[in-house]
Amino acid sequence: MAQAAAARLITKIVDAQAARGSASVVLTGGRNGNGLLAALNASPARDAIDWGRLDLWWGDERFLPEGDPERNYTQAKEALLDAVPLDPARVHAMPASDGPHGNDADAAAEAYAAELAAAAGPEDHGDVPTFDILMLGVGPDTHVASLFPELPAVRETERTVVGVHGAPKPPPTRVSLTLPAIRAAREVWLLAAGEDKAKAAAIALSGTGEIQAPAAGAYGRSRTLWLLDAAAASQLPSELYPPSVA
Repeated sequence: MAQAAAARLITKIVDAQAARGSASVVLTGGRNGNGLLAALNASPARDAIDWGRLDLWWGDERFLPEGDPERNYTQAKEALLDAVPLDPARVHAMPASDGPHGNDADAAAEAYAAELAAAAGPEDHGDVPTFDILMLGVGPDTHVASLFPELPAVRETERTVVGVHGAPKPPPTRVSLTLPAIRAAREVWLLAAGEDKAKAAAIALSGTGEIQAPAAGAYGRSRTLWLLDAAAASQLPSELYPPSVA
């Protein structure tokens, strides 16, 4: 799944750069997100991308000190970013807990929201840029970014970035894009690989509401793409995933 998704991402970035001069991608962390970045790094087609004309954003971040090995940004650097010639001004990492906002996750979220708003142009739909691709890993509980079932962040309808407190998986404090920000993307890709993601994929694609299953509320303006391996797709209804496709 990671290799297939990486190949698809390279094509999309190259096409966006050809059409508009630059491209913007929102990265996701976790096992699937980092696996995709590692696969992209290893791909012989990697250098088809003009890395200097690529904006990178994050869907969420663990609110930890700069350089902490559990931060999504740290893991992304190790998997890919340190190996490619990115423009540092176009790499938009979320604030760390030892940054200018201290340990105030809500202030860090407001700062990231302001950075998004500053990058949005008159052609965009509100206070975030129209991302070309926004990637999300799907958790076993159906969470995406740091939007967990039933918690306040998944209910947010106005703010684009929020501080998350009391997350059910460590660390409890995070910063996350909200569903309104996610839905500003042209394409939203949901990544799920492994048997532990099978139930979550089935629930999210069954018509369950976004408060109970945040992944169900993640969709793009022009396309929403689920990228699953056979194990993650094993509990989908046959009309969604015919046996012949497996």
